[in-house]
Amino acid sequence: MNVIRTIAELRSVLNEARGEGKTIGLVPTMGALHEGHASLVRLSVEQNDLTVVSVFVNPTQFNDKNDLKNYPRDLDADCALLESERVDIVFAPEVEEMYPQPDTRQFSFAPLDSVMEGPFRPGHFNGVAQIVSKLFYAVEPHKAYFGEKDFQQLAIIREMTRQLALDIEIVGCPIIRESDGLALSSRNMLLTDDERKRSLAISRTLFASLEYAKEHTLKETKAYVEDSINAVDGFRLEYYQIVDGYSLQPVEEWSDCDYIVGCIALFCGKIRLIDNIKYKEVK
Repeated sequence: MNVIRTIAELRSVLNEARGEGKTIGLVPTMGALHEGHASLVRLSVEQNDLTVVSVFVNPTQFNDKNDLKNYPRDLDADCALLESERVDIVFAPEVEEMYPQPDTRQFSFAPLDSVMEGPFRPGHFNGVAQIVSKLFYAVEPHKAYFGEKDFQQLAIIREMTRQLALDIEIVGCPIIRESDGLALSSRNMLLTDDERKRSLAISRTLFASLEYAKEHTLKETKAYVEDSINAVDGFRLEYYQIVDGYSLQPVEEWSDCDYIVGCIALFCGKIRLIDNIKYKEVK
């Protein structure tokens, strides 16, 4: 496994691989890797001749400087996991490599970025688009892999790829959960033991709402989830939205569309967690 720090070296190695007709998969990450990331990596290794995993904590997508400062980092552990998954290249640049000058580009993804995370994390998706587009230009992958846990981010990356006319297939991968149901996240390691136990109420409530929804209206189901989460001591709900899975716009009735997803964001203590559940999906 090759650990590369510069775009110039990365392009040199990848151009040689492309010249040999090899397909390239990219898995962008911010490190602190877990089984969720590993599932993306395995799919890329299976579907491509060569897999690149980027490990870069991107400063432009953090609204809170303390969140950026406290974000878990352990490149040695990340590399050990990636080597065991037969990754070919780890791209682990410094901030100065990705941002030799400030990135002043402004993206517009309306209405995708005007709901859910948008109002609570202004500028976040612009920062995501800045770094993901930089990675796409540096790697020029045939396929790029993203987890569905960041459901809104996945939709926005698809839209960014369309806007920039990039010939890259965006592959969305299912949420990976702990055996007790908690969605895997790098932030989980920041939870105290008590917070970790309380956090199980998130997935438990979402899965219970699937059954509840069979006999209740969409509005009643939304209220059921909100009330259940608000009843948990130590939780602070930011939003629970039931949306069209394509447009991300709120829906009023189960009959409004054929792809409906419930997306949640909350603070468990000081740690912000997100999750989602699919109520209707086109098979």
